[in-house]
Amino acid sequence: MRLRSKRGSIQSNVDMTPMIDIVFQLILFFLVSTTFAILPGIKLNLPVSKTAEGTSVQGITITASANGELYFNEKPITTDELSTELTLFDTGDTKKVEFPISLEADSEVTNGTIVGLFDIIRESGYSVINLRTTSKK
Repeated sequence: MRLRSKRGSIQSNVDMTPMIDIVFQLILFFLVSTTFAILPGIKLNLPVSKTAEGTSVQGITITASANGELYFNEKPITTDELSTELTLFDTGDTKKVEFPISLEADSEVTNGTIVGLFDIIRESGYSVINLRTTSKK
């Protein structure tokens, strides 16, 4: 029986640790140095309230600006289209009666406009409506 000697064969191992360290450093560099796009928002001057309570911003957001523009989740719409949008909106497993709607109205928006929006929302089957304000400091 002949035994083979392992002296003649050369085996090499590649250490992956330095390469993994460099890859993680590159990932961190690009994450930190990336500039994030600032999306344009709807500019509002919300009314001030002393007794405002924080709520989650889940569900539907309806925005009324001072110049008469109306938005449904940042999508510009008209008052006539609001009822259709609310009716067609998919609330998932939640009933419409329990689905939250946040109403953001500029402080210059008239009370009549806000009452009209409340009527459209309630006629569409929703009843949980939160008025958005800023807290007084």
